[in-house]
Amino acid sequence: MLEIQGYVVLFLIWFISTLLIRSFFTKSSKTLNLPPGPPISLPILGHIPYLRSLLHQALYKLSIRYGPLIHVMLGSTHVVVASSAEMAKQILKTYEESFCNRPIMIASENLTYGAADYFFIPYGTYWRFLKKLCLTELLSGKTLEHFVNIREDEIKCFLKNILEISEAGKSVEMRQELIRHTNNIISRMTMGKKSLGTNDEVGKLRKVIREIGELLGSFNLGDIFNFMKPLDLQGLGRKNMRTHHLMDSMMEKVLKEHEVVRSKEGVDSDRKKDLFDILLNLIEAEGDNKLTRESAKAFALDMFIAGTNGPASVLEWSLAELIRNPQVFKKAREEIDNVVGKDRVVKESDIPNLPYLQAIVKETLRLHPPTPIFAREAIRACQVNGYDIPPNSKIFINAWAIGRDPNYWDNALEYNPERFLANDESGKSKIDVRGQYYQLLPFGSGRRSCPGASLALLVIQATLASLVQCFDWVVNDGKNNEIDMSEEGRVTVFLAKPLKCKPVPHFVPFSN
Repeated sequence: MLEIQGYVVLFLIWFISTLLIRSFFTKSSKTLNLPPGPPISLPILGHIPYLRSLLHQALYKLSIRYGPLIHVMLGSTHVVVASSAEMAKQILKTYEESFCNRPIMIASENLTYGAADYFFIPYGTYWRFLKKLCLTELLSGKTLEHFVNIREDEIKCFLKNILEISEAGKSVEMRQELIRHTNNIISRMTMGKKSLGTNDEVGKLRKVIREIGELLGSFNLGDIFNFMKPLDLQGLGRKNMRTHHLMDSMMEKVLKEHEVVRSKEGVDSDRKKDLFDILLNLIEAEGDNKLTRESAKAFALDMFIAGTNGPASVLEWSLAELIRNPQVFKKAREEIDNVVGKDRVVKESDIPNLPYLQAIVKETLRLHPPTPIFAREAIRACQVNGYDIPPNSKIFINAWAIGRDPNYWDNALEYNPERFLANDESGKSKIDVRGQYYQLLPFGSGRRSCPGASLALLVIQATLASLVQCFDWVVNDGKNNEIDMSEEGRVTVFLAKPLKCKPVPHFVPFSN
């Protein structure tokens, strides 16, 4: 009780102080030519009352009223929001050096070894070193090719599981199955094994990582109101640290298991190496290629978080759109049958010859980017489009809004994969999703873009192709194809109501 009373006294002191000096800061802000935004900013809260719905949707509505570059206050924090390709390009390319950092939140700092991971570490020499390792070692084309058999084997296991459910006459909640599938791929690539149940070592780690994902998406008052950070009124800081220590002990156990195996097997072992083996090589390296143990564990954590929910979200949205648009589904299956034939499951190596399938994935990413907003931070005062951007401002790029902008997309709200086939005689789209075309930014752009985009696309495209090739999908007992496409989520956005459907076998290329 005394502790709570102390918090109340501190809050009242801060509140009164804020009211007394508010006019000073207001006058200071008026000297800046800030981007337009809502005229009324409430004491303490700022513009938070304007953001009651999903953040990307609320900011989109404000951009319609105030323009493609707007300014809002979240508590005492300046936030600048870009909702057009032109504004995104200025931030991510023209003036990129001013926005090279990702904002570090309380959860990301607590859970990723003080932001020692690639995603959150401040821009600088060590970040450039980590990026080089991602491009040349950890997520290079050679490394991804090394794990192709694992990914294709997991797709086969996934399809067999769906077939068993189908033969039992049951419906499938696809999100649960897709998350399990993508997690198994990452688990095998990272540590050489997957979960066989909720209580085995990998299953326990998966539960902890799911909790970390939830904590990273939690609203923490300390991120908005700096004075509340040390108070931890919501208890999230303590929960962050408990979860971090639990995760760290699990990661450390996996590392030590690998170290024991490596010491026994010798240099010439023919054991299939996983990403933890590559990380240990980098930890033990001499000179400029040496990786810290904390960064290695943080990278593994990034792989689990980004490599599980993101692809699963895109796959759920893709299947929902294909069910709602049977003519698109039919065309995709015909393309697969023509290219692959009817005697084997589609493989990753087939994907370059399936432009319509690629177009389907691009169209899904346009309308349903798994992370609808990605953030940067202004490391210095600068100007964008003639407006002043204060130092330490948070910069939000609303990829969801950009993908639906009618200035770039005809019939922007219509699901139409053909739009990605119309601009190239070869039938392949010139518009890529890796950050070179600012009207389509599902993986970000520039130096801080997602390094795992290639892996995510491999998993998404191959899995979706196999689902189209092998099954028909029935919703609402076959009465209609209507699906509620409402959204939910903070970091990763899923369907508000998980997609539930009955798989009907169409092509079974293996015995169950």
